[in-house]
Amino acid sequence: MTANDLYTLRPNQIVMYLVDWCPDCKRAKFFFQSNNIPVVEVDVDHDEQGASFVREVNSGNRTVPTIIFPDGSIMTEPSNDDLADKFSKS
Repeated sequence: MTANDLYTLRPNQIVMYLVDWCPDCKRAKFFFQSNNIPVVEVDVDHDEQGASFVREVNSGNRTVPTIIFPDGSIMTEPSNDDLADKFSKS
């Protein structure tokens, strides 16, 4: 995945913007791993462009996890039920 594809609303694969200390990020990451769903992770504590992109799509807030899907949809701080519902419709 190229850098240009990471900071877009239409990535080629799922991109999850996160930080390693966030419980919601860990939960979402576990959801994807448990369901064998590949995700590209961008740690916004270590990627300023990723942090800026997250603020851009969240009205100025650096809210994580922010997940961008290839279909152009965005989920911010989704529950496991929200994620499961997203994939049951795919």
